[in-house]
Formats: sequence, structure tokens, C-alpha cells
Amino acid sequence: MAQTNENRSEAEFNAIIAEQNDRFRTTWGADFTVPGQIVLTRGVADLSPAAKAIIMQRVQTFSEFTEDNDPYGDHTIGAFKFEIAGNSYHIFWKIDLYDKDYCMGSNDPADVAVTRRVLTVLHASEY
Repeated sequence: MAQTNENRSEAEFNAIIAEQNDRFRTTWGADFTVPGQIVLTRGVADLSPAAKAIIMQRVQTFSEFTEDNDPYGDHTIGAFKFEIAGNSYHIFWKIDLYDKDYCMGSNDPADVAVTRRVLTVLHASEY
């Protein structure tokens, strides 16, 4: 019998969300058991293919979660800096949890059957 949200502690609930977020993020959305979309802001989309490849790799391999940047332990946001071709970039990524129609927040974010993720990658200045 599956545990309902009412029977889970906040830490257990956040750990489930973190595991799902990690599967979605590390596979760049290719794990279809955790449905969602990847969105690049215009500022990121306009970068060179080489810069976007670095960003994709850095988002997928991000593991520097701390109490400061991940206070709930759900792995919904990250940030990093990198340089390429003499340019420096400060990049944020965040995951939002929507209902199946992408209209509002999911009423049960731990249930992948009713939740869709949107991973947005943006310049820190666009936040």
C-alpha cells in the first residue's frame, strides 16, 4: 500500500521530490517516467552551441546541494559559474512542479502521474 502525503514526514516528502527532480534533471528529461519540459530563457538560448553544451552538462551533473541553496532538500534550484571564449556566465536552473496541463501547481507533487516538471535554465541576471 502506497503512503499518502498525510502519512509522510516533510523530510520524506522532500526526499521523494528530490529523487524525481534528480532523475529528470540528470537525464535532461529523457527519463519519461518523470515527465516534463526543459526551457531555456532567450538569453541562454542565444548563447553559442559550445556554451549551451557546457550548461547542459553542468546542470545534469550539479551536486553541490547545501542547506543554504537547498533548504528543503528537494533539489529544485542550483547555480554555477563558468567561462568560455573570454566570457563569464552565472547560470541558474530551477524546477517547478505543475499539474498535467501546466496550468497551476501540482496538487500532489510526489505523484509523477499528476505532476509535470519544468526545468528552466537562465542567466542569474534574468532571475
